[in-house]
Amino acid sequence: FFYKINKIIGTRLLFISAGPDPSTLISPFQYTTQPFHPKTMSEFHSTPTPESVEAAPSGFDMSLASRNAQLATADNASILPLATKTGTTIVGTVFKGGVVLGADTRATAGSEVADKNCEKIHYLAPNIYCCGAGTAADTEKTTELISSQLSLLRLSTSSASRVVTACTLLKRMLFRYQGHVSAALVLGGCDVNGPHVYQIYPHGSTGKLPYTTMGSGSLAAMAVFESEWKPDMSEADAVGVVQRAISAGIFNDLGSGSNCDTTVIRLDGSVSVNRGALKENPVEPIRAKITRSDKFNFPKGTTAVLSETFVPAPQDGKQGGGGGTDDMDTN
Repeated sequence: FFYKINKIIGTRLLFISAGPDPSTLISPFQYTTQPFHPKTMSEFHSTPTPESVEAAPSGFDMSLASRNAQLATADNASILPLATKTGTTIVGTVFKGGVVLGADTRATAGSEVADKNCEKIHYLAPNIYCCGAGTAADTEKTTELISSQLSLLRLSTSSASRVVTACTLLKRMLFRYQGHVSAALVLGGCDVNGPHVYQIYPHGSTGKLPYTTMGSGSLAAMAVFESEWKPDMSEADAVGVVQRAISAGIFNDLGSGSNCDTTVIRLDGSVSVNRGALKENPVEPIRAKITRSDKFNFPKGTTAVLSETFVPAPQDGKQGGGGGTDDMDTN
């Protein structure tokens, strides 16, 4: 209960208020342990009351994850919409003068190809880019959020962003969601400490490596790196290895496909973003080799028009023209 003590000190009147009993407060680390019941989902069947709002525990709420798991095992699970996933091959490597990032461009929705030219290399800062694999919406919004935070940090510190700062922000955010944000990332960039490449898993674990691959085609891409990567490679050699690694993922993984995008970040601050740097299956040369028979080229008038009727448009709600219809034989 609340009580007030009025005390006059000199000419001042002090009001001292005491809060509730500390033993009744809910710890911010106290999570709900009640089982989930799909038939009593509050989002669909009930309206929160003031009593339930006041009694709700604080802290991070993972109840939607439990709900989704129950819905996936229900009888009507087949009607649930599928998330668009990038089903990806993404790679990154360090070379003598900077970093090269590469990615394929296929996005899938189940067994269908949802986008043949999906952009998977995302901007974080002028000197930092990030490749994303996993759910397309998660990778887009995660990189947008961290890019905004890095921009505000640059404004407050008046200095360029560091790659380890971007890595820390990403891993803290992903760890907070315990893997429910499906974003597997390859982070690359150059700062005052040189070129850096990080791999970031959806649960928040990270690693700093000279080269790395992630996504469903990562094993095929890693085979190329382990056989061809060398320290202190030139930019041309690094771009070639990245393109061959992405090609290996495209040809050996059904979730990867279409084109190969590359981004080169150099120590001098310059960046080269090359969309469609390598097109694995160009259709133009194949179509040029096909000779169509003249039997399929139908000249105008091949199909005869037997009759044609003209009806004037109505004017002011009345049938205009006054004349009837004329039948024209075009034989």
